[in-house]
Amino acid sequence: MNATSPEGGSTPGRVVLLTTSHRVAPGLLSWPAWQALREADRVLCADGAHPQLPYLREAGIEVAETSPTAEELLTACAGGRTVVVVATGEGEPALTDGLARLAGSGRVSMPDLELLPASYDLPGARLLDLVQVMDRIRAECPWSSRQTHKGLAKYGIEEAYELVEAIEDGDRDELREELGDVLLQVVFHARIAEEDEEAPFSVDDVAGTIVTKLIHRHPHVFGDATAATPEEVKEHWLRTKAVEKRRESVTDGIPLHQPGLALAAKLASRVRSAHLDVPLPTSEGLGYDLLALAARAEAEGVDPEAALRAAARTYRDAIRTAEGLGE
Repeated sequence: MNATSPEGGSTPGRVVLLTTSHRVAPGLLSWPAWQALREADRVLCADGAHPQLPYLREAGIEVAETSPTAEELLTACAGGRTVVVVATGEGEPALTDGLARLAGSGRVSMPDLELLPASYDLPGARLLDLVQVMDRIRAECPWSSRQTHKGLAKYGIEEAYELVEAIEDGDRDELREELGDVLLQVVFHARIAEEDEEAPFSVDDVAGTIVTKLIHRHPHVFGDATAATPEEVKEHWLRTKAVEKRRESVTDGIPLHQPGLALAAKLASRVRSAHLDVPLPTSEGLGYDLLALAARAEAEGVDPEAALRAAARTYRDAIRTAEGLGE
């Protein structure tokens, strides 16, 4: 003998749990979602402030604002009816747990249960959450609301160095966290920039600028140009960059306040890439010796800063061993 629904009907019906992403504009639902909504006998939603409701009603979908129990939902489906539940942000865990308990009891004939994602997060969608969180922190946090570009500058440097350390240590968890810290600096500065009275810009402007730059500097990807080797890509990048910046010298745009070894290697790299014949200056003094070492490292494809950091870490370990501390 078959189990029956709470109303005694022989056809238990169908339940569709419709999920949506708050990161997609309300009303932009998939075609299967619209079909399910239009064909449903009832559409239910527990949240009267759900962002989808105005758009569903504008499309002629009648939505009842109610939060049914699992038993009530089975009753609503009895007789072969279809009920669509527009899920709240939490995903209706109480309802789904109740349905699971009923299904496990074996005492009732369960309706067909379907999870139907009506909108999907695109790659990078969580960045929208970061922007929203940053907006609120900027408005409500006593410390964050007072920060300036200059005040945050030191943190950008610190986070960049911590990211490099995570990369060199090969720690994947630390790498993910430090990338987030660097990303926070970008979003924080962009949020501050929105408040500038003379030349405001937003994180969208920041993203738009870099997207335009990347497309322009990669014609071998987005255009008709070809580049068979990394060296050809780099040469094209530098030529395009020089035209964009209207630079007169290959040294233009090199930040002079970066660490000395990195600065020396960057200068040597620009000279080599431009096929210039510029002998290293010769003079007595440790600085000129370091300059020569940095240029040599760059020519051999070695990052002198990374090489020195690796040697310094080895020295650090030797010091700790001498102190009886070990690594």
